[in-house]
Amino acid sequence: MKTSKEQALFTPLQIGAVSLKHRVVMAPLTRSRSIQPNSIPGDLMADYYKQRASDGGLIIGEATNISLTSRGWLGSPGLYLAEHVEGWKKVLKGVHAKGGIMFAQLWHTGRASHVTMTGGATPVTASVNPTYWENPAQVVSTPDGWIQPSPHRALEVKEIAAIVEDYRKAAQRAKDAGFDGVELHAANGYLIDQFLQDGSNQRTDEYGGSYENRSRLLLEAVAALVSVWGGDRVAVRIGPGGTFNAMHDSNPEPLFAYVAEQLNQFNLAYLHIIEPRVKGNIVIHENQGPVASERLRKIFKGKIIAAGGFEPDTAEESVVKGVLDAVAFGRHFISNPDLPKRIEDGLPLAEYDRSTFYTFDPKGYNDYPAYSTQYASK
Repeated sequence: MKTSKEQALFTPLQIGAVSLKHRVVMAPLTRSRSIQPNSIPGDLMADYYKQRASDGGLIIGEATNISLTSRGWLGSPGLYLAEHVEGWKKVLKGVHAKGGIMFAQLWHTGRASHVTMTGGATPVTASVNPTYWENPAQVVSTPDGWIQPSPHRALEVKEIAAIVEDYRKAAQRAKDAGFDGVELHAANGYLIDQFLQDGSNQRTDEYGGSYENRSRLLLEAVAALVSVWGGDRVAVRIGPGGTFNAMHDSNPEPLFAYVAEQLNQFNLAYLHIIEPRVKGNIVIHENQGPVASERLRKIFKGKIIAAGGFEPDTAEESVVKGVLDAVAFGRHFISNPDLPKRIEDGLPLAEYDRSTFYTFDPKGYNDYPAYSTQYASK
């Protein structure tokens, strides 16, 4: 690794209205540690995010539900109650005290849910596909453990405006809590992605069929977030070619090219791309480069942050080549709360423990030490 003065990762970056001092971004990481039963961010979460904040560094908060009926993962936090706002205020206080910047990621899980998570409501999606909930390999996190999702139903056109309004209200609550911006989660097989890709969207109305129609919910949700924040504090996360949550599309490259082109109208803070070499948190194509970012860089006019299987050296290389502007690290940020400093100084990275990724206590969460503490006595 080059010295810090030579590293492109440690040069400033302007993303919309926000100025970053470096380009090592903390990716949104579902960790299941909110206080139950109402999914309130508590002291454990506040400590976790404060540990990982850095001066002028961007944290993208974990996927955060916009309503009770949008929930699909036990332990994930919300932004639909006043108590959520108060909980997030504590988180933001710690992040901002260290000079950090934090965006909220807004989330509706769609069909990837169970009635025990939605208050009894049937999960909703673009089109009904029984093979999804009948597949024993397809599971969701619930109070009863990891079980198959509940049968879902297709949203009626007249219901969609209320979903968009839930996004707008959550964006306002994020502003009330003190976030610096918001990111729309439109990837990984959740509701927005379920409308985008024709493997899950078989509609024949104005929300199905053409790229324009399948992108309609995404663009309506973005417009709702922009109405609260302005485009320069709004971002979108997409997963071109992603297969997590049983997703697929018959022709993904032109679909996501259309999405990227349409997003240009909003002058977003950034576009967040999950590279297709990962599925969930597993790298499935070890030697594949950031192919999605390379394609969409030619179309999207704003800043691009990419995530998915990056190491410090490949992140540096991608920024130097201009393929992307910043890199979001996930797994390494879990076990290295001081990840930017470790990368900048060429320090060794601590190993992560997958068995604690989605558990509910401090082990494997906020008990990873910074390098200065970990190696001080060695």
